[in-house]
Amino acid sequence: MTRVETRHAIHPDQARTMGTEELRRHFHVADLFADGEIRLVYTHYDRVVVGAAVPKGNDLVLDKVEVTKTSTFLERRELGIVNIGDPGTVSAGGQTHELDRGDVLYVGMGSGPVTFSGGGRYYLVSAPAHRSCPTRLIRPADSREVNLGELETSNKRTINQFIHPEVIESCQLTMGYTTLHGGSCWNTMPAHVHDRRMEAYLYFNLDKDQRVFHLMGEPTETRHLVVKNEEGAISPPWSIHAGAGTGSYSFVWAMAGENTDFTDMDMVAMETIR
Repeated sequence: MTRVETRHAIHPDQARTMGTEELRRHFHVADLFADGEIRLVYTHYDRVVVGAAVPKGNDLVLDKVEVTKTSTFLERRELGIVNIGDPGTVSAGGQTHELDRGDVLYVGMGSGPVTFSGGGRYYLVSAPAHRSCPTRLIRPADSREVNLGELETSNKRTINQFIHPEVIESCQLTMGYTTLHGGSCWNTMPAHVHDRRMEAYLYFNLDKDQRVFHLMGEPTETRHLVVKNEEGAISPPWSIHAGAGTGSYSFVWAMAGENTDFTDMDMVAMETIR
């Protein structure tokens, strides 16, 4: 079973007027992980799709999705997959890949149906593509690791870059995840925006009663979303994206848009944020 929801793009002027429930309806992503289902959210931000597949003992196939109006989902798209669950397999383009927890699979345009099996909890991000790049499995040891922050400022974290120009070739999708170290809770502060790319987040590795306050909005008109484990946020190009949790956590980040330059960002001075 595949379920698809559509999210339309929101102008920043409109976002300024939104209350909590309206903000959550447009930018908060919940209930992606459902046993025996593929659930997708089709956004009008660079036509990025976020979703999840949870086989739970039965194969799930991502093939034709009506909203894309193509014969197969990947006919003109590329796909990034992160397994945040138990080991499983993903098959595409005549190849089967074994994904352990934390592994990332990049699937190139034109790979045909994608089959999810085993005990995995697969988080999915897809972007339109104009050329096909080789499908490749990237394990954490093969990712580009960047360590940032300090315990003294509560933001010591490790960034693992998987779908990234210095790791593998993709068309426009970049993807990886960040892990906060014990005793740290802040990420991406001072904040930034990148007007040339949208971004999507999935927060995971949170205990049941933990929450992350995801900061969004224009730098001078900030808003927030409260998210729990395995929930996410859609971040428009005009929005900051930072957060603080009630404990340590991890989050998957993915971007698509004008370029794949991870450092292409417009920094926001602390005195500017309101």
